[in-house]
Amino acid sequence: MRPSLLLIIGKRVLAALPVLAGVVVVTFILTRMLPGDPAAYFAGQVDSQAAIEEIRHAMGLDLPLPIQFLHYITGLSQGDLGRSFSTGRPVLAEMLDRLPASLELVLVAVAFGAALAVPLGVLAAVRQGGWADQAVRVITTAGVSLPAFFSGLMLIFLFYYLLEWAPSPVGRLDAFSEAPPRITGFLLIDCALLGDWETWHAAAAQIVLPALSLGLVTLAPIARMTRGAMLAALSSDFIRTARAAGLPPRQVLWTYAFRNAVLPVLTTLGMVFSYSLGGAVLVEKVFSWPGVGSFALDALMQLDYAPVQGFVLVLGVLYVVLNLGVDILLVLADPRIRVEG
Repeated sequence: MRPSLLLIIGKRVLAALPVLAGVVVVTFILTRMLPGDPAAYFAGQVDSQAAIEEIRHAMGLDLPLPIQFLHYITGLSQGDLGRSFSTGRPVLAEMLDRLPASLELVLVAVAFGAALAVPLGVLAAVRQGGWADQAVRVITTAGVSLPAFFSGLMLIFLFYYLLEWAPSPVGRLDAFSEAPPRITGFLLIDCALLGDWETWHAAAAQIVLPALSLGLVTLAPIARMTRGAMLAALSSDFIRTARAAGLPPRQVLWTYAFRNAVLPVLTTLGMVFSYSLGGAVLVEKVFSWPGVGSFALDALMQLDYAPVQGFVLVLGVLYVVLNLGVDILLVLADPRIRVEG
């Protein structure tokens, strides 16, 4: 590994530590500021003060706030994210079980968005000011304006209710399919590894609408960045020189212009992926997707602190890891990039 890569990794990890510490502190404080009493909620029909106090003691909420925070930090240092009172299981186990479902959804959504956004951005740059450029602007504006959960509801209404083309939005598999033995947790990959193509097609059918609704949101920033980067590249001196040399237009466009425009697109792709992990929360709820987002949202509605704190912390760690991966890709894609300081 080159020294520049080692330096990038070291600097990013050191810079991420204060950020993660801030995420831990802010999340802990905000969850304690939520209205309502978690102990009274979990007491349910019992509604006796003794039962409420017993549950509050079991949740550790009867301790002073600094002591609660100290216990939380001690647990984190040991890899313990706490226990969910709504499910009765450790939060870390719940996260590990559900994270592959969320990552699979986001990966498919971002792949769909990028596969559509990059050609649209290139087309808009090549046809600047024309009808294609205007059409791309309308599409990207709609992608930014419409929330992912609203797009999901519209897609369900159109393709499931009206046209009856899509399966029921009941999660990763329909009621007639059985999940294969868990290998990676990614359902499409596990089915392919086991050669279970019938279940693979059922899983692929289930993921289309949620990935499409989330992918429409990711499409807009990628297409806009691609268009801007391509416009900058096409107006540069080396492109004019390549055209004057009589090189084929396709070679000028893809070999010279696009290769120089791909770096900011990669950066945007990493940012969009990180954003999509958090933005998938409501999409997962709309489609009954058993990911970490829907788990955290249910916990938030039930005033179950530990899963919410674990969800935010896991997203923070993933965000740091993704940004580190993007930095390494940029150095590998362009050796001219050097780390300053």
